[in-house]
Amino acid sequence: MKRIVRIVLCCLAITISYGQIAVSQSEEKDYDPAWLRLSTNADAKVTCNKNSPTLTIAIHELRTQWMGQPVKLLLTKEKSIRTLGCDGYRITGNPSGIEIKASEEQGILYGAYHLLRLQATGGNCTDIKIEESPDYDIRILNHWDNLDRTVERGYAGYSIWRWDQLPAVVSPRYKEYGRLNASIGINATVLNNVNAPVEVLNTDMLNKVKVIADELRPYHIKVFLSVNFSSPAVLGGLSTSDPLDANVSQWWKEKVNEIYKRIPDFGGFLVKANSEGLPGPQDFGRTHADGANMLADALKSHDGIVMWRAFVYNPSNEDRAKQAYSEFLPLDGQFRDNVIIQVKNGPIDFQPREPFSPLFGAMQKTAVMPELQITQEYLGFSNHLVFLATQWEEFLNSETYCNGAGSTVAKTTDGTLFKQPLTAIAGVANIGEDENWCGHYFAQSNWYTFGRMAWKNTISSGEIAEEWIKMTFSDNPEFLNPVKEMMLQSHEAVVDYMMPLGLHHIFAWGHHYGPEPWTAIPGARPDWLPSYYHQADKQGIGFDRTTSGSNAVSQYFSPLREEFNQLETCPEAFLLWFHHLPWTYKMKNGKTLWDNLCYKYDSGVQQVRDFQKIWDKTEGLVDEHRFKHVQSRLKIQAKDAVWWKDACLLYFQTFSGLPIPYDIERPVHELDALMKIKLDMKHHN
Repeated sequence: MKRIVRIVLCCLAITISYGQIAVSQSEEKDYDPAWLRLSTNADAKVTCNKNSPTLTIAIHELRTQWMGQPVKLLLTKEKSIRTLGCDGYRITGNPSGIEIKASEEQGILYGAYHLLRLQATGGNCTDIKIEESPDYDIRILNHWDNLDRTVERGYAGYSIWRWDQLPAVVSPRYKEYGRLNASIGINATVLNNVNAPVEVLNTDMLNKVKVIADELRPYHIKVFLSVNFSSPAVLGGLSTSDPLDANVSQWWKEKVNEIYKRIPDFGGFLVKANSEGLPGPQDFGRTHADGANMLADALKSHDGIVMWRAFVYNPSNEDRAKQAYSEFLPLDGQFRDNVIIQVKNGPIDFQPREPFSPLFGAMQKTAVMPELQITQEYLGFSNHLVFLATQWEEFLNSETYCNGAGSTVAKTTDGTLFKQPLTAIAGVANIGEDENWCGHYFAQSNWYTFGRMAWKNTISSGEIAEEWIKMTFSDNPEFLNPVKEMMLQSHEAVVDYMMPLGLHHIFAWGHHYGPEPWTAIPGARPDWLPSYYHQADKQGIGFDRTTSGSNAVSQYFSPLREEFNQLETCPEAFLLWFHHLPWTYKMKNGKTLWDNLCYKYDSGVQQVRDFQKIWDKTEGLVDEHRFKHVQSRLKIQAKDAVWWKDACLLYFQTFSGLPIPYDIERPVHELDALMKIKLDMKHHN
């Protein structure tokens, strides 16, 4: 985070204003209730047929907030209830009373929060008949939090995990974190960065982890740890970390036993291996399956699991977009049944818009889980209002055609098409110690969205936006309707002012906050540089991934590969992802490619200015503190949008040699000034 501060100060030295990034460390203080804002002055009649810490939470939440008829909570082994699974529940009710039934206590807790959500959003709270069970078994947050409490790609202050005070001092935020997650069905968390140091497995650290696990257990949130593959050698003093070495395998079994003695419900390990220089099984001539299976065997007797990330890219002449598929598809079917492969939504790296990773649908003999990024590494950090539900809805509903039409990404991962022992979905958390948790009040909506989509992957972005606005701000139509529309348009607006028409990865070196399509770092690998991706030259722009280029299209099933391959059928949203085209190429609207780029960038700028107008009209409909916070951030976003537009169009114009259409806003910056920004490197996940 200190490096981010230095970068921003450097940027402020020139004429353009880039805005402040939230990095300050706060003392323990009051924190925002986010979407759990119901009044707690109720005195509802609530009964339950069992006792436990989890059921006590459910009773307390309903007793203090439910304003309706009496509620009965019933744990039951009825067959019809058991079919809903351990997290499922049934709510039935009429004006005289409501009954929540579940086969396990967490189902009761989730049912209680569902009932309160209905009340908060004005739903039917009398004649109710609801049955719910989640689409994914494991709904997990990935914290990229470091042991020094900095957060990699986190923009909401320091980590909420106060390692320096644990185990003696327990922050009240841990329970509130558990409560917020349970209210949206999140049931697991990885506490530390995937760029994991070996020290996380020290006995002293495990004692600290135990305290957090104890705090989260009543909310039925299992704790996981990211681990470093070289731990046996570096931490254990062995001569190797080769996964096929008997001593290495034994070391991991003993370490796992040590963890479970402290944390009986420990979830397992998340592993980033042989990626960006991190150690892994390939260092010893072994495969990802060899490494994952060794850890899975150590965890098996404890019902623990391994989430093995497919985010791998190493020095190669192969198109980076192809590498995860090339490495993992040949291993399909070779992983243990308690291993699940964690795949980023797109084949590159959390770009504002990507086609889905071709591993979804291709790996059919191995459990595969999506990894989404809630924190906005490539989307303006916590300075920009970007509602990610529309992006994730597009991803989950994408047709893979792996089993014909209807084979969406969601169905390839939730057990609908491929019956695997495990189903899961992960979100890289945007949570920090800031008062509002996420650095931007509207960034809370993305935390909320992840939980709701992890529970029900067919829920619409509009439904989520309306729920969240009503629970967080207001159900006043004068506020609700325009703000909902703003949220639903926000992702497309950001794509337009950053990287429209399939452009990608043209961010500033290292921290990824702003535009830097011109970056040239001596000695840097080509795939670390924007020019690798935009391929701009005098002839045109775009990355040729067709059959005559890198042939990345071949990793998709027919008819999608043909659709992407042919100019006539390739969606314009991915045009420059798959094709290198002349600046004068005529688009479907009759305008040239260059003109379309110009109009897209300008459209994004104008849309953010419209967001400012929408928000300014809500003054008086929301409290002053949150109103001014969002208003201030929208000002930063509007300036940043102009920065993006000017930087990209002025730079690409040096290749196209064409005028910016005269009916759109003229650039207000000079390219030379923008190109003088120098950025420190901060590597990414």
